[in-house]
Amino acid sequence: MKLAVVGGGSTYTPELIDGFARLRDTLPITELVLVDPAADRLELVGGLARRIFAKQGHDGKIVTTSDIDAGVEGADAVLLQLRVGGQAARNQDETWPLECGCVGQETTGAGGLAKALRTVPVVLDIAERVRRTNPDAWIIDFTNPVGIVTRALLQAGHKAVGLCNVAIGFQRKFAKLLDVAPSEVHLDHVGLNHLTWETGVRLGGPEGENVLPRLLAAHGEAIAEDLRLPLSVVDRLGVVPSYYLRYFYAHDEVVRELGTKPSRAAEVAAMEKELLEMYGDPALDEKPALLARRGGAFYSEAAVDLAASLLGGGGSPYQVVNTYNNGTLPFLPDDAVIEVQAAVGANGPTPLPVPPLDPLYAGLIAHVTTYEDLALEAALRGGRDRVFRALLAHPLVGQYEAADGLTDRLIAHNREHLAWA
Repeated sequence: MKLAVVGGGSTYTPELIDGFARLRDTLPITELVLVDPAADRLELVGGLARRIFAKQGHDGKIVTTSDIDAGVEGADAVLLQLRVGGQAARNQDETWPLECGCVGQETTGAGGLAKALRTVPVVLDIAERVRRTNPDAWIIDFTNPVGIVTRALLQAGHKAVGLCNVAIGFQRKFAKLLDVAPSEVHLDHVGLNHLTWETGVRLGGPEGENVLPRLLAAHGEAIAEDLRLPLSVVDRLGVVPSYYLRYFYAHDEVVRELGTKPSRAAEVAAMEKELLEMYGDPALDEKPALLARRGGAFYSEAAVDLAASLLGGGGSPYQVVNTYNNGTLPFLPDDAVIEVQAAVGANGPTPLPVPPLDPLYAGLIAHVTTYEDLALEAALRGGRDRVFRALLAHPLVGQYEAADGLTDRLIAHNREHLAWA
């Protein structure tokens, strides 16, 4: 089995390598190709990857290359984890929106739109290369904004599934609180990428007992603290929102906070510098503890599980993925991309039925889906007016003066990545 990772020079990659090594019985990789244009980073990451495989007794071959066509040729699955513009572009996404009184974040709001505009054309080009060299390969997208990028891939006819680590993070957290194995915890997870709620926590599978009320009664304070929301809010909701909902539920508070400290991108850039120095140490043969602070917790387990199921292996029968709605949420178009539990097999994901959704959540999902429609149109066709329309539609913007100011700033900061600008 051959897998290719585009963006293989990411400092995330050793987390993925560790999962491939530990879970080799689930996903028996014979060849792993790390693809990245940054040759210096790629060699550091590739060297550590080989040492991790060797230490854990994995006999798979690890290849590094900057040639996308050669890297994906013959691959059974291609995992996308790229960041167009690097941490420098992310830093801009997280700062200039604050000038207009809006949240600066790399996956939602104005910063998320900027990332989508930079990313969608690049991902579609890579996907076309995959289709030319190996049309049967699955594309697993971990590149943010996952919902918009996955929708672009699916609309272009690619065999694609979107993946995020939010759900598996909640699964692991709840399993620890309940003192059960993670495999025993099934989430009623519903929404869009980075706009989701856990409306139920079931033991044993989709039909199992819903223990969410018990979980909130016993551990509500700890859960609310992790979400950085008041316990009273979580209690009134009666569900567990993803931490990204804080940008919506406490927007002004978050904007004030972000204006008083360095951006997350600045923190990550410093961390990446330290990590790359560690990766260059020929004695290092395991992922360093510092990597846990980089983000992407349990990313490797989720990726292995999904790839194994898509490739006919031993993955979990149900997994949270990003895929076409196809009637799952009746208030959305069939071609909207949603993030829900799905049965995953060699033919791809099939969303599980979702009970009627509280209007409090359905309304916001519908609103953000409309923004994503306009964001994808702007990413595919370009133009200032399309960018403005997408920003005006976003619930974190929604005012014409802010949308105008954000549009000018987005284009100015991203001109080198926007062919139409």
